Order: sequence, then C-alpha cells, then structure tokens
Amino acid sequence: MKKISNILILLICLSCQSGTTEQNQAISSDDWNAEERLKELGISLPTPSAPVANYVNAVRTGNILFLAGKGPGLVDGSYVTGKVGKDLSIEEGKDAARLVGLAQLAVLKAELGDLNKVKRIVKVLGMVNCEGDFKDQPQVINGFSDLMVEVFGEKGKHARSAVGMNALPMDIAVEIELIVEVED
Repeated sequence: MKKISNILILLICLSCQSGTTEQNQAISSDDWNAEERLKELGISLPTPSAPVANYVNAVRTGNILFLAGKGPGLVDGSYVTGKVGKDLSIEEGKDAARLVGLAQLAVLKAELGDLNKVKRIVKVLGMVNCEGDFKDQPQVINGFSDLMVEVFGEKGKHARSAVGMNALPMDIAVEIELIVEVED
C-alpha cells in the first residue's frame, strides 16, 4: 500500500499542472520546447537508474536512439509492483506507466543533454504485468503515451504496442521501451 501511496502523491502533483490536449496541439512543432514544457508541467526528472544486468540504458545508431525497458521507479528506489487488474487498478497501472515515462525522459536527457534534440518519439513497446484475462493494456500504457505528448507535443505521438505479460522482472507492474529519432 505504501508504494501505491507514493505513486499517487507524485502523480497528483504532476497532473495538477498538465495542459490539455487542445493546448498541446495549439503550439506548432517548430515552436515546441520540451525543456520549457517540463518546467510548465512542474516536472523534475529523476536520476536515471543504472541497468540491473549486463546492458546499457540506450544505444544510438545514426539518428535513432533505442532505449532499454524501464520500470516504474519510486523516489525511495523501490518499484511499483504487482499485476494490474489484480493487485493494482487500471488507474494505478496508468500512473505506473507515467512514472516509467519520467524514467525514460531522464534517460533521454542524460543521453542527449537537451530534450529539444528529440525529433520524434517513433515507437513504444509497453508491457503490462497482468493475468491472462486482463484486456485493458492500452489504457494502462496511455499513462506513458499521454506524458510523451504533454512533453513533446506532436513529436511525442508514436506508433505503439501495448501487451500483457505473465510476469515482468522484479514483479514490476509495467515495463516500457522506446525508439526515438534525434537530431544529428
């Protein structure tokens, strides 16, 4: 229950300051400033977590950046865990996916130095820890997708897969990886 309380407090603070989709669409891609948008949203990015095994957080090939899967980390170093639809509600799963979004933004910032170097969020793979009869994976992963659009505007809209998994590492509720096009 403590983990759920931590995530809710964090997300209530973030959601109170987020703009509407209409406001996001009113600003053209050329005028969009992701770094300023983070400030407007009152978002401070966490320190990127170190990989938990023999891999790296990101690999760049040309102008494409592949980000390894991340889980919903909490400020105390723990993770939101459990199966969505059983241990966590859909809304709590969506909040967990938003936390993963913050973790991935932190990786992008560490890799690029400036989020304005993101040309496009290209592809997202969202994995939800759930039972076999759970069917609302897209709703859960919307927590991540909505954050990308809030931060990057039109450049944050992406192709996506949202799938259910029998288990995820360390019993995390959600894991998300992504592919990003970046400035040369």
